[in-house]
Amino acid sequence: MATRSISFFRFLLLFLTLSVRSNGQGVGINYGQIANNLPSPARVAVLLRSLNITRVKLYDADPNVLFSFSNSQVDFMIGLGNEFLQNMSTDPTKAQSWIQQRLQPHISKTRITSIVVGNEIFKTNDHVLISSLLPAMKAVYSALVNLGLEKQVTVTSAHSLDILQTSYPPSSGSFKEEFIPYLRPLLDFHSQIKSPFLINAYPFFAYKDSPKEIPLEYALFQPNQGMVDSNTNLHYDNMLFAQVDALYSAIKTLGHTDVEVRISETGWPSKGEENEIGASPENAALYNGNLLRLVQARKGTPAKPSVPIDVYVFALFNENLKPGPISERNYGLFYPDGKPVYNVGLQGYLPDIIYSSSATTIKILNVWRAVMSLAVAGMILDMGVKMRMR
Repeated sequence: MATRSISFFRFLLLFLTLSVRSNGQGVGINYGQIANNLPSPARVAVLLRSLNITRVKLYDADPNVLFSFSNSQVDFMIGLGNEFLQNMSTDPTKAQSWIQQRLQPHISKTRITSIVVGNEIFKTNDHVLISSLLPAMKAVYSALVNLGLEKQVTVTSAHSLDILQTSYPPSSGSFKEEFIPYLRPLLDFHSQIKSPFLINAYPFFAYKDSPKEIPLEYALFQPNQGMVDSNTNLHYDNMLFAQVDALYSAIKTLGHTDVEVRISETGWPSKGEENEIGASPENAALYNGNLLRLVQARKGTPAKPSVPIDVYVFALFNENLKPGPISERNYGLFYPDGKPVYNVGLQGYLPDIIYSSSATTIKILNVWRAVMSLAVAGMILDMGVKMRMR
């Protein structure tokens, strides 16, 4: 009985900890689905509720997922895939049709706060696709305006750090020359509609490529000497913050200090190829655990200390059908059966069975809410009784 009380108390502490920031910033999770063994979206909804994760990023607008999170407190970023961009850039009515078909049926019950138009477009080196990004984003925004949703749903896009030509020191951050003609008007648009610039930032890649030059502790938010930017005298003790500030510097070179950078993906693999140095459960646990603590502390980067970092961790599950090296299939916090891949304090609840009926699903979610409320109340009462007995 004592062991059960301790376990629940730890869960309660985690519950309260992750509840600290529910105001639209903090920690979110990427919910990828390139796998054939994942639990149903209805089961995932219960898992995320048990973890009190209230921000989720999808790579599409899967109606099964959005329906399963109806009447929940989860904010969704939904993705508009690269394959749609060219058609939308030439025919804006296709953007309105997409929104009417993919977003409108759900938005009255599921909290959709952002549309991520395209993912890592510049990494494709497809100049037709790259030139389609901004017109597609404008078409999506215009469609939202026409439907009266532009204040409820923001429009943005997610980019790889490959768009940077220079990232060291952070104050010298600059974009690759060939991308500047596209990025300048893109940043103007972000500034105009007041939407964030999203970046997928992975210190793991930099460490893997240069393990002799980059201390592992610097990549994992562990105690280390860090580095001092010789231009600003700012001290950096972790690579992620240096990457974000390098991006801020690059944005400033194109005339903007009014566009916020948010991290749409970051994480560390728990397994990799022989040449993927550093990929291990221990390092993944350190990276994500330390990152969660920084977010909880509302830490800002050295160049933007008053702007707490905004992060979506990659990813919720290991995805067994992702192409590429072994690491690509091992970024998940959880295995598909709901067991944690490693311990960062996230012990969630994944039910074995949820029936397909929507009414039954809602009832089960309501039962879970009630159970949690009673459990919390019981724990508090139990603690009070024990204190009075002392």
